[in-house]
This record gives sequence, structure tokens and C-alpha cells, in this order.
Amino acid sequence: MNQFTTEIVQALVQKQDITEVFRSHLETAVNSLLATELTEFLD
Repeated sequence: MNQFTTEIVQALVQKQDITEVFRSHLETAVNSLLATELTEFLD
């Protein structure tokens, strides 16, 4: 399992809302994409 899957399983086992897991991973992905785009634009 990867980190994302592990966090979802842990949230489900602990009966927590998985919305925060999705939000944090989406935020990380978008920030990474924006950083890559900025690097390509400035180079």
C-alpha cells in the first residue's frame, strides 16, 4: 500500500471523516504541480 491508501484505511478504521485525507493529498498534488509549472515558466 502507498501512503495515501494507508491514511485512508487508518481514517476508516478510526471512524474518522476521510475528507481531510483527500483534501491534504489534493493540496500537496496541486502545490507540486504549481511549483513545477512555475519552475518551467521561469527557466
